[in-house]
Amino acid sequence: MLATSLKTGTIFKDGGQPWRVDRYEHTKTARGGATIKVMARNLLTDQVLEKRYQSTAKVEDADVTRKSTQYLYKDQNYFFMDPTTYEQFSLPEEVVGDNAKFLLEGEKVQVMYFDGKPMAIELPATMVFEITDTTPGFKGNTVSNVYKDATLSNGSVIKVPSHIRIGDKIKINTMTGEYASKS
Repeated sequence: MLATSLKTGTIFKDGGQPWRVDRYEHTKTARGGATIKVMARNLLTDQVLEKRYQSTAKVEDADVTRKSTQYLYKDQNYFFMDPTTYEQFSLPEEVVGDNAKFLLEGEKVQVMYFDGKPMAIELPATMVFEITDTTPGFKGNTVSNVYKDATLSNGSVIKVPSHIRIGDKIKINTMTGEYASKS
């Protein structure tokens, strides 16, 4: 595939390892050709690097397979179940990575495999959580962009607008880890 197809979320192979594009930028100079600049995350090591390619350069497509699973619980590892065969398996914390803070028991997630080995999990783009603890908003605090800490139903803490109260259901953008909207 051409480097111009490296959009955000695309998985490609570079140096024999799988990379996921986190940010994509296409720039064109007056006399030169176009350049593709991406911030890419190594799915095996979680390393983030900036990579540059000419727009005509070819990049290798990663042979990544996805399997739909259901998250069950965390012991020392994270346990998942294949919903078709009911087979249970565990993944270490290195594979789950930062996505662990948004795992909910019973939630469906995608496990990505590279060369037959699990390398990462993929959450839905947005997820709904209930607020279990937060400080009350104060009247008169009408400045937009006033945020406070809130504890989600799975125990994670994120920043939410001051009008959010205990018991509210909110959507979280799982790519950025930020508040998206009230649900």
